[in-house]
Amino acid sequence: MVVATLERMAAGGIHDQLGGGFHRYSTDARWLAPHFEKMLYDNALLAIAYLEAFQTTGREDFAAVARETLDYMARDLAAPGGGFFSATDADSDGEEGAYFVWTAGEIDAALGLEQGALVRTFYGVTVEGNAGKGRNVLWRPATLEAASSAAGVEPAAMESAVVAARPLLLAARAKRVPPSTDHNVLVDWNALTVSAFARGAAVLGDAHYRDVAAAGATFLLEHG
Repeated sequence: MVVATLERMAAGGIHDQLGGGFHRYSTDARWLAPHFEKMLYDNALLAIAYLEAFQTTGREDFAAVARETLDYMARDLAAPGGGFFSATDADSDGEEGAYFVWTAGEIDAALGLEQGALVRTFYGVTVEGNAGKGRNVLWRPATLEAASSAAGVEPAAMESAVVAARPLLLAARAKRVPPSTDHNVLVDWNALTVSAFARGAAVLGDAHYRDVAAAGATFLLEHG
């Protein structure tokens, strides 16, 4: 049950497929349609869950989700001095989810028609849109093998296209108005986050995560 749930969450729109981390909750049974706010404590606990799933199963995809979640917190929620901010908002530019959703045309404009077609298939992007008005929440409705078959390419070609597309899509997304950040720094949420980074360092053997955990712990001792 746990493995199946973590698989579907990682593949769903509740998971930021480009920037890592998880939105606050899903509004449907498929984990597709999120409330776009991102909370520090959610991501700290989910990083730990995916680390433990990796330890239990040995599956590298779970380790990858844990890394992306930790990297998201270190990048987007880092506060001065080693602590962490509480959240990023759901809204940007006056509309919920505007920073995160894509039209088929926006994908093609960022990637070109050939690569765009592969990436749209992989992330379930349609002209009609799964979020209304032609807008799409990126998710992975099918396995790599199934998406590749639907696109008429080998899985390696599909994977290569998706990996190459990620920085291009992130660069395009970065030009949008970003969600605002809740600059509250809470002791309990920061403690969860320090624990997540400490576990990440131990499980993944990553010295950077150890340094983030140490800086966060020092911050709490000095300011908590």
